[in-house]
Amino acid sequence: MVPEPTRSGAEHYRCLGVGVGPANLSLASLLYNRPDVTSIFLDRKASFSWHDGQQLPGNTLQVSLFKDLVTLADPSNPFSFLAYLHDEGRLYHFLNAQFDAVPRVEFRNYLAWAAQRNENCVFGETVREVSFRDVFTVHTDRRTLTADNVVVGVGSRPWVPSYVRDRLGPTQFHVSDYRDTAADLRHKRVVVIGGGQSGAEVFLELISQRPDRLPRRISWLSRRGNYFPIDDSPFTNDYYMPSYADYFYTLTREARHSFNRQNLLTSDGISQTTLQEIYQRIYIHRFLDHNVDLVGLYPNREVTDVGNGLYGSWQVTSRHNDHPESTEVFEADIVIWATGFRPTRKDFLAPIADRLERDGDELRIDEDYAVYWDGPEDRRVFVQNAARGQRGLADPNLSLNAWRSQRIADRLGMVSSNEQLPSFIEWSSKPPTGKAP
Repeated sequence: MVPEPTRSGAEHYRCLGVGVGPANLSLASLLYNRPDVTSIFLDRKASFSWHDGQQLPGNTLQVSLFKDLVTLADPSNPFSFLAYLHDEGRLYHFLNAQFDAVPRVEFRNYLAWAAQRNENCVFGETVREVSFRDVFTVHTDRRTLTADNVVVGVGSRPWVPSYVRDRLGPTQFHVSDYRDTAADLRHKRVVVIGGGQSGAEVFLELISQRPDRLPRRISWLSRRGNYFPIDDSPFTNDYYMPSYADYFYTLTREARHSFNRQNLLTSDGISQTTLQEIYQRIYIHRFLDHNVDLVGLYPNREVTDVGNGLYGSWQVTSRHNDHPESTEVFEADIVIWATGFRPTRKDFLAPIADRLERDGDELRIDEDYAVYWDGPEDRRVFVQNAARGQRGLADPNLSLNAWRSQRIADRLGMVSSNEQLPSFIEWSSKPPTGKAP
């Protein structure tokens, strides 16, 4: 998209996006044919990637294929998942394959396809600093740009406890580095920490190796009380509709945080098919192959420390949640942390950080994901995938990706799109219409 001219000579845009993950890629796709909203999206990576380090064989999405970049906001958009399949010439093949869920590698390739086709997405350029004087001035490692609005979508980063951050390497790493780091685990003692979908997937991958490539032992620790499935039932999925996201936004901070804690398994449980495959594989190892010592399952444990073990190995110390006075120690050659992600730091906003309001650890946003600040109403910083405490469990999820981007796109273009019908459920209380008889 051709930028607007400015007096300073810098390229000027109505919208400048920082980061090109699924969130900002969705917005870039919705804005692609909007000449009234000039836009550019910058990412420091050399090319598009999406959890490439943990793309394991057989992994599938936990959401519908319709929850792509654009379909739930604009079904006719040329950046839909169906448009990708058609463009690649395999739409009929995909239908004939009758996948129960979209292979995650396929969805990753779809996202890369959308990023490559959109010339407003620029890779290999790092945003260093965002300042403001009448307009936002964005300094990158290549140039200086200006913009009326900045949309931050830098995604999340792997999280591990602070006591192991300086010990990460070839024998202790986050699951996001699995493909690049876990080269040969034959005859090794492996400990997987984390009871969500990522932990389940890497555990399944380890116990599915052919006999001559199996580890010596694979222990799976989780602080959850069991290996719980994701709640994917119809009424639970109403939590992932726009109408509930808007209702959630009106709740008190205490109510929002309580909801997120109580309903975590609606977004971070394990797929039923993954659990079945794991159980069946353990059955075969134990009863048919008589490999009774291969697998150890240890839910309801809190890992408290990882220290040096014997002969260069690790000692993983855990505390049982029902018996906190006792500890267990696991000897490990390899430790894999499947402990999730946290929002990426936004240090490039430092020049204006004291002008942006906060809600706890998050930037405080309005109904359209614009950050409250002391600047002009028509100049805004928007944030994507960084407001779970204000917008609920759906915020980092793909479910409301297109809807959230549409909200932002409408605000940028000063238009209003048609909303879908609300949930069957009446989320908020209704005021009385009259006196009781």
